[in-house]
Amino acid sequence: MKRKALLWLSLVTMLMFSAFGGSVCAKGEGPFTIAVVVKSEGNPFFEAAGVGCREALEELGAGDELVFLGPEVPTVEGQIEIVSALVAQGVDGISISANEPNALVPACQRAEKAGIAVTSFDSFVSADGSQLFVNQADMEQVGRIQIQMMAEILDYKGQFAILSAGPTMANQNTWIAWMLEELAKPEYADMELAAIVYGMDEREKSYSEAMGLFRSYPDLRGIVSPTTVGMAAVGRAIKDAGLDGKVFLTGLGLPSEMAAYIREGICPRMALWNPIDLGYMATWVTRLLVSGEIKGEVGETFNVGRMGEREIVMDPVLGKVVLLGPPFVFNQENIDDWADVY
Repeated sequence: MKRKALLWLSLVTMLMFSAFGGSVCAKGEGPFTIAVVVKSEGNPFFEAAGVGCREALEELGAGDELVFLGPEVPTVEGQIEIVSALVAQGVDGISISANEPNALVPACQRAEKAGIAVTSFDSFVSADGSQLFVNQADMEQVGRIQIQMMAEILDYKGQFAILSAGPTMANQNTWIAWMLEELAKPEYADMELAAIVYGMDEREKSYSEAMGLFRSYPDLRGIVSPTTVGMAAVGRAIKDAGLDGKVFLTGLGLPSEMAAYIREGICPRMALWNPIDLGYMATWVTRLLVSGEIKGEVGETFNVGRMGEREIVMDPVLGKVVLLGPPFVFNQENIDDWADVY
């Protein structure tokens, strides 16, 4: 089956589905309809997450339906339209990776008022619009480790840049804030952050921004990209510009897309979590809220299938959080073990 047919449902399909399954189920009854709304279609990170979403519902074995979709381009307006359609359709639960944390709140609140459980994952919706945030890793850890990896690659000296996704994306901005916090330490005194640019989580835009950095900063030695789309685009740009061995890359990348760049030394090391596990956990937790098996209160503990026990904790910024785990570092020694996994 083609990848797009496997992982994406169009709005037309959604509306067809609503015609024969649109009412909201009462808590504790099923089967349920769980909707997962991602930042955009065609993003490999979220395609991998979709595999985990399906795994979760298959393991739960209750005959639940999954609606998995995102806007064509990563905009908050597109996500608001999708959430509004899901409310009209009457799904039972929504889990969303937000393109902007605050603008989605009114649409998510309408969903909650309609009796729909709402969670966020990967990139949070502000706590007023989401009952829980399934966090892929501690935000501070993720931010700091990217500067640490860049420093090790550059031997703690030289000019580098950050190529992020979008300026409104909460996860990217939080990680960058922690990057800057880490960069302020004395051991990085000989490193200079030249610029922060945005590829909008689009391949060609990210590629163009990387090429622009090479032109604008001839002394540039490194790029940190906290987005899987940006990572692959920057790797390609370094190759095309003939800057192998002169400009180095690190950040958050998919091992399947970055394996060649890691083997060649363009990206000596990078970090990420398993997006399959993230999709699995987001769907499982949303399903528990829908069924009433958890209430989403701080201190609750529960089982998340193959992921084991988890606890809901309170974060002063993110609100109520369930944590996936720490980021994993990929390098030349271990990339072959992971390149075919995700």
